[in-house]
Amino acid sequence: MISTKLTELLGIDHPVISAPMGSVSGGRLTTAVTRAGGLGLVGVSYGDPAFIDEHVGQAAQAGGVWGVGCVMFTFDERPGLWDKVLGYAPPVVALSFGDPDQVRRYVASAAESGAHVVVQVHDPEQAAVALQAGASVLVAQGAEAGGHHKTQATLPLIPAVLDITQGVVPVVAAGGFADGRGLAAALALGADGVMMGTRFAVTEESLGTPGFKSSLVSGATADLVDTRAFDVVRGIPWDEAYQARSVSNDFTRAWTGRDTELAARRAEIEPEWAAAVARDDTSRRALFAGEVLDLVHDIRPAGSVVHETVAEAESILRGLAGRITP
Repeated sequence: MISTKLTELLGIDHPVISAPMGSVSGGRLTTAVTRAGGLGLVGVSYGDPAFIDEHVGQAAQAGGVWGVGCVMFTFDERPGLWDKVLGYAPPVVALSFGDPDQVRRYVASAAESGAHVVVQVHDPEQAAVALQAGASVLVAQGAEAGGHHKTQATLPLIPAVLDITQGVVPVVAAGGFADGRGLAAALALGADGVMMGTRFAVTEESLGTPGFKSSLVSGATADLVDTRAFDVVRGIPWDEAYQARSVSNDFTRAWTGRDTELAARRAEIEPEWAAAVARDDTSRRALFAGEVLDLVHDIRPAGSVVHETVAEAESILRGLAGRITP
């Protein structure tokens, strides 16, 4: 057992969180991680009501310490959905990708509901805003992460955020973690746990399609590309400070760096692209993954990922302690 400020605050057994990945982290994955002693998060993402009812409802029914992950800027555009999420009384609400005003508003609202509030940050300035807003936990996400990320690498980001928090709240490391070696490294830096995305995306319980999972298992870190193409074709107004990391395919090769043209031709291209996604065409669909892709070689049960990660970290930490002489 690895006890940290995170496990003590949330009442969980292991300092491992499954990232709330949109269209991937559903109720089944969330429940599996929670039952294994970690913290499972449903990826509410862009706020689809039917998804919330099905997957947040499934996690709520299973019980335990679970949570939802919400992209803040999208909830401002969908009145009523925030109240729908909070209506399921999640013990944990994880917030990401909002401006300072949104951080303050959503942290206050989630805390008022009685939830522990986790805020993902990408630089020390964002960490200071989240801490002042009253976040219960900060997730320091480095640029190695899959999907949307900024530019600061994880290794220097974690201590920089710890310097901001000064031990007031737990800090979780994200971006570049897939096994016990990463967890041990994060703990050595002073973090209180890790959030893992790509490793949990390729599990039996994830909502990832067969094509998505097989592409990640067979892919390599060298295959990844930072792109805005998938945001542009979907018409999602992401801040240009964020890129999205995906396995390169025909669509990224055709449209990365051509955002203005893609936006102008969106009415023409989006229907064909959406149809390709619906048939799981991996040459066209988004295949979001992080730089840990070289470490992901199989599709496992999520519970075994939690247990193996913690067991490996414990072994590494015991070994390191054995090397230290007074």
